[in-house]
Amino acid sequence: MDILIFGATGMVGQGVLRECLEAADVRRVVAVGRTPADTTHPRLTNLVTPDLTDLRSVRAQLAPFDACFFCLGVSSVGMTEADYTRIAYDLTLSVARTLVEANPRMTFVYVTGAGTDSTENGKSMWARVKGRAENALATLGFKATYMFRPGVIQPMHAVRSKTIAYRAAYVVAKPFFGFMRTFWPRSIVTSVEVGLAMLTVARGGYPRSILEVTDIQDAARAATARFRDA
Repeated sequence: MDILIFGATGMVGQGVLRECLEAADVRRVVAVGRTPADTTHPRLTNLVTPDLTDLRSVRAQLAPFDACFFCLGVSSVGMTEADYTRIAYDLTLSVARTLVEANPRMTFVYVTGAGTDSTENGKSMWARVKGRAENALATLGFKATYMFRPGVIQPMHAVRSKTIAYRAAYVVAKPFFGFMRTFWPRSIVTSVEVGLAMLTVARGGYPRSILEVTDIQDAARAATARFRDA
């Protein structure tokens, strides 16, 4: 497979990128962003573009891919709904429209979050905006579109957030991850599981277009079993 990743420098994107580069059936990965990914690998190419809202100049370079893993995102804390919408909805849909015009046979995987509001009418601002984005993406005409709704993400293999406050929070939370996996297994996934699950849906699809925590865990196990049985 040939894979596009948007947001490879963020915590989720770092984990997804790692699993893509570990996968034997991934021929090449192109990381698209304003800055290059920190990782270097013979199968990784960075496509640096200053304005992700206008990809027309690189559209031809984005066409020959089997899947796009869209891991870009920001916290809604302190943001107005209008400002958050410009990033979480407008930017996402701008990129997705460019990709589907270039190659409708592509699979598009979008990271949202547990609690995303598909009705678009709930009290939580971020959940409404993410719900709007999910609903709009589903109508664009990709070969397949999957919405990933992870809860708490446990970073693995030196993956870490770019946000200082988040890094500090994860340091504090680290001793409790095992406890959460034991008593609240439906609330937490690892960065490895997210990456493996994305590869699973890109390879062969999934019964549901919206993947909650347990679906992500199941899809990750399917990826592990695939190579164990190969």
